[in-house]
Amino acid sequence: MTAFRHSAEGLARLATDGSVPERRLSEVIAECLRRTARINPSLAERRSWERSLPVLAQDLLDAGLGGVEMLVEYQLPLTSKRADVVLAGVDRRTGEDAYVVVELKQWSRAERFEDDPKLVLVEGLPGGPRLHPSFQVRDYCDYLADFVGALAGRDDALRGVAYLHNAADLDVEDLYGHVQDERTRLFTKTRRGAFVDYLRDRFAPLPGAGAADRLLSSAVRPSKQLLKLAAEEIRDRKQFVLLDEQRLAYEIVLNAVDRARGADSKEVVIVSGGPGSGKSVIALSLLGELSRQGRTVLHATGSRSFTETLRRVPGKGSSKVKGLFKYFNSFMQAERNGLDVLVCDEAHRIRETSQNRYTPARLRSDRRQIDELIDAARVPVFLLDEHQVVRPGELGTVAEIREHAEARGFRVHEVSLDGQFRCGGSRAYEQWVLRLLGLDGDGPEAWTGDDHFAVSLADSPYELESLLRDRQKKDYSARMTAGFCWPWSDPRKDDTLVHDVRIGDWSRPWNVKGDRAVGDAPPSALWATQEGGFEQVGCVYTAQGFEYDWNGVILGPDLVYRDGRLVTVRVASRDPELKKRDVTDEQADRLIRNTYKVLLTRGMVGTLVHSTDPRTQEFLSRLLAPNS
Repeated sequence: MTAFRHSAEGLARLATDGSVPERRLSEVIAECLRRTARINPSLAERRSWERSLPVLAQDLLDAGLGGVEMLVEYQLPLTSKRADVVLAGVDRRTGEDAYVVVELKQWSRAERFEDDPKLVLVEGLPGGPRLHPSFQVRDYCDYLADFVGALAGRDDALRGVAYLHNAADLDVEDLYGHVQDERTRLFTKTRRGAFVDYLRDRFAPLPGAGAADRLLSSAVRPSKQLLKLAAEEIRDRKQFVLLDEQRLAYEIVLNAVDRARGADSKEVVIVSGGPGSGKSVIALSLLGELSRQGRTVLHATGSRSFTETLRRVPGKGSSKVKGLFKYFNSFMQAERNGLDVLVCDEAHRIRETSQNRYTPARLRSDRRQIDELIDAARVPVFLLDEHQVVRPGELGTVAEIREHAEARGFRVHEVSLDGQFRCGGSRAYEQWVLRLLGLDGDGPEAWTGDDHFAVSLADSPYELESLLRDRQKKDYSARMTAGFCWPWSDPRKDDTLVHDVRIGDWSRPWNVKGDRAVGDAPPSALWATQEGGFEQVGCVYTAQGFEYDWNGVILGPDLVYRDGRLVTVRVASRDPELKKRDVTDEQADRLIRNTYKVLLTRGMVGTLVHSTDPRTQEFLSRLLAPNS
């Protein structure tokens, strides 16, 4: 849904019956934006719209294109990212629907960042380099072409421009060198006349309401799930389109690699973001691109399930590809700066040391794991979500990594991903989960709905399973997960699984513990991605790092509603990690809450919730509508 839709002609009629002074047009647009701020609060925060939109609206009027529709803050499907404006109208040559994505910048001066054509420094804006606006708008176009059915197979239907309406040519001349095609055009106030001519050449002087309707109501093709396309991604990076901060992080890493090799130095990149913000997409994009460049690069995680799945899916049939995926504890004897880049995915799972009970005596030391990872490459890259620390001893945080790197004199780049690609692009849902679990905000609140994501309460585990199975029959992926509140048995001798998860007379087994399949149940590492996984209940250690369309979550007796809030019950947990004496009650409380945060944010289309505790179920019924 776009928060603000209008034609320039319609705004002009609101402004005056005669001529259209820009001041009056600005007032009308400001009032319209204030009225629509309740639909998209981000509009209320961006006062710049009141200065940028009148310029664009006036350009359309001057071009004789008052009927072209302006879709302001158009939300890209399955994400929370929004294009500034999408113009919708009729192609002047073919008579078919035509669209132009416009990235509006109020910059007055900008220049390349360290001769990197894709990064720019903007005068007066703190916070380091920005992505070149032409590349930003091209990525939006490519992403829309991938996901919007109305644009399928119609490369000529969608174009993109960056419009720096406050800048003169000479003030941004560095930015012109890489305008390459119809999705990277760049205009300034010096070239306003050329922009008006461009609009006339693109659109016929006809109403664009029909084209806007068709774009807004178009079917959205299913999201490209990370692991299904990982093999193609490693061989051909174009399988994924990186947006905004994702692309910025990617370009900063490539820039740091070039600089570190040339200067014989080291730089550290930290990329943080919530579930589904694209961290693993960035990781695989970097792995593919750097491999093709002939750089020495490896991917590492602290997650056995995630690493083994990457080895088996992208690495199927290729020992070379399998060898790209390592564990954090693989670098105890690594040569210092032996790699150009080490991509540390799921870096919130970094531990104090790499040694465990199987570590040979000759390798045992007090050396910290973070030191091993930093030392292994000229550019170590850490991708993490601090709310996904679910085991004692995991200590990967932005502050910890930054402090450690800077103490050793290394330059640190930090990028925060504010896009949301899992949970159907619903930031509202992730924030609702954080408040529900007491991890952020002022406490639980009722779920008020989101067009991009479905959340509802299941009355029983039977209903939860039945509804998810129905989604599967409609070609959605689905999985059931639960808090670690039941024993986890080894398989029986007859190659069957014990139904450990019992709620009343309903029961199901946990996912397989080990590396081999048991009957029709896939091995632990492939539970989230391989057929047969739906018949078992997944725990946090197998679900973390993965996504599926529909997500069913059972809240166990370790998280219950008492005295007006959700409280944790450590003794109800069966997680052996929480039985350790050196884990404090405060740490256990945080780990249980983080566990449910992970479980509740695995779905891309919707989530169903059920609690085994009657008082908690009643509490949730006040926050969530029953399933319909």
